[in-house]
Amino acid sequence: MSDGEILLRLGVATLAGIILGLDRELRGIAAGIRTHALVALSSAIITVSAMMIHEEFARQGHSGAIDPLRVVQGLAQAVGFVAAGAIFFAKGEVHNLTSAANIWLAAAVGIVAGAGQMMLVVAGVAIGVTVLTLVRLIERVMPGNSKSSD
Repeated sequence: MSDGEILLRLGVATLAGIILGLDRELRGIAAGIRTHALVALSSAIITVSAMMIHEEFARQGHSGAIDPLRVVQGLAQAVGFVAAGAIFFAKGEVHNLTSAANIWLAAAVGIVAGAGQMMLVVAGVAIGVTVLTLVRLIERVMPGNSKSSD
């Protein structure tokens, strides 16, 4: 993997995180642009590193010793714990579920950017932004929905 390819993957991950965090930032939620960008970037860095380590070990004839898919599993699990920590219960309501899910999406987008799967990055960000914006508008007009008064 060339240095240019690495920088492209990390840059795409960071930009995707910024885009995903924009909605949270505009809504005044603590996990905003910087948080999402850093989650996506760190996920991409770890993924790229795992792939590079795997390539290096393969060149040395030890390809079975390193499995980059275990990195993806570990990242998903770790970010799940981070996202769960953002969720809290107050005044009879659960808060920050969407932010937690969005953080997890930023990590997933970072992983696929790090793996060089740019179509998944584009699709994930586009669908994620659509869910955050269009679905919120639909929720507001649904009769009987408590979010219609937000």
